[in-house]
Amino acid sequence: MPMIRETIVSTTDDSGRVHLAPIGIIADNGGWVIAPFHPSTTLNNLRAVPFAAASFTDDVRIFAGCLTGRNQWPTTLCAEIPVPRLTGALAHAELAVTRITEDELRPRFHCRTLRTAAHAPFMGFNRAQSAVIEGAILVSRLSMLPREKVERELAYLETAVAKTASPAEEEAWTWLKQATALFYAEMET
Repeated sequence: MPMIRETIVSTTDDSGRVHLAPIGIIADNGGWVIAPFHPSTTLNNLRAVPFAAASFTDDVRIFAGCLTGRNQWPTTLCAEIPVPRLTGALAHAELAVTRITEDELRPRFHCRTLRTAAHAPFMGFNRAQSAVIEGAILVSRLSMLPREKVERELAYLETAVAKTASPAEEEAWTWLKQATALFYAEMET
């Protein structure tokens, strides 16, 4: 199984409009693979402008926020690509698409790393931060996973949030829970 890093991937459309998305990028022979689902803004943007910035952050509100309609986070220009990175990133990688493996569900954009930079120290995740990231992954797949599985896993993860969360993780967790409740309420109507 390949290594996956949970990042905030920024892309732009051909008019320069920035899109941020939490995406697990896949290690691939010294580079990275971005595999966005069909359809998605990230997929369309990578086809239009074949560059991306992968921002590594410990602010899990950004992961939860991007999935729940709170996707206006500050960005900063990158040095070598026409796509900005997340301003609050601890580190980032500037990526150029070198080839695409087409797939009906998740095309794979194989990327070469043009530049990496560190901006602040990583002090480690607390359990709540890890739980929010796992919860965000579940929320990103609400339409694909059985409701019972989602609810069971979120209940398990909530224990870590209750025991170790700072106000930032509590806020992010609340956003995820609200998005989940809204999704299932809309399914019932």
